[in-house]
Amino acid sequence: MKWHKLLLMIAALAFIVGTFAEEIEIPDDIDDEDLDEDEEILRLLEENRIMEDLNRENQKAREEASKYKQQHGETAASDTGFIYDPCTKIHCQAGRICQVNDNSAECVCVPECPEEYDPRRKVCTNRNETWASDCEVHQQRCFCDTKDSRCRNPKNSHIHIDYYGQCKEIPRCNEEEMLDFPRRMREWLFHVMKELAERQELDRKLADKISHVESELNKKWARAAVWKFCDLDATHDQSVSRHELFPIRAPLLSLEHCIAPFLESCDLDRDHRITLKEWGKCLELEDGDLEGRCEGIIVKSSSKNNEV
Repeated sequence: MKWHKLLLMIAALAFIVGTFAEEIEIPDDIDDEDLDEDEEILRLLEENRIMEDLNRENQKAREEASKYKQQHGETAASDTGFIYDPCTKIHCQAGRICQVNDNSAECVCVPECPEEYDPRRKVCTNRNETWASDCEVHQQRCFCDTKDSRCRNPKNSHIHIDYYGQCKEIPRCNEEEMLDFPRRMREWLFHVMKELAERQELDRKLADKISHVESELNKKWARAAVWKFCDLDATHDQSVSRHELFPIRAPLLSLEHCIAPFLESCDLDRDHRITLKEWGKCLELEDGDLEGRCEGIIVKSSSKNNEV
């Protein structure tokens, strides 16, 4: 695809999602052989939204600090012994931490990552490079995004974690394995959901329903499918983006080579989002077996800790 067509596509997408605070800049060093063009367009739009969120978070922190200063004055901290921390009002993206300066706050790149010796902490990026930890990947991307001198390579602004573990050759999922994968995935999801219930890490209402459906294959599979879909839908918009699939894809790819093509196949209309209907069809479940509500589908522990 030529660059002028790429620019036209970005302009069209920008019009749909709204006016951005800053123009999207197309890096000159994008490697077309390494980056899928559609993925690159979406990544650029996603990065622009992240920067907008970051600027909005920083502005909110500054306003909170200014409001406190106006209400309590400069001597409030020394008089009361209470030191106001504007960072309590801000959440920074991965690879960034909140830093306070004169009662203001902003998200800056993590200055140092813990030194890791455990090989299980290693991660493989989309450029097939092994890094010591996810912290180092996010930190390096932040350095490159902010034009910090510690950026090792400008192309590192595009890196993301592909899967956990050292980089290795991932076998190709053959046709027979792919045909059997939905069944294995259904059983696996139910097994994990049941284990969470036994550890009392699943919402009680959902846990109580498990024993009632365990003998009914379609119902138990449907229950697990809806649970995982709702768990992945972090934005609660009734769809799961490729970014939201990370908690289920990254921990498994080095162990289960069919997970990536399976998840790719679930996006039936190729809009880079998976609906509950698409998810159910991908798992070979009947529409009538799926419940479209996510109320009560709450896992106390995070998706990362569940590693499914």
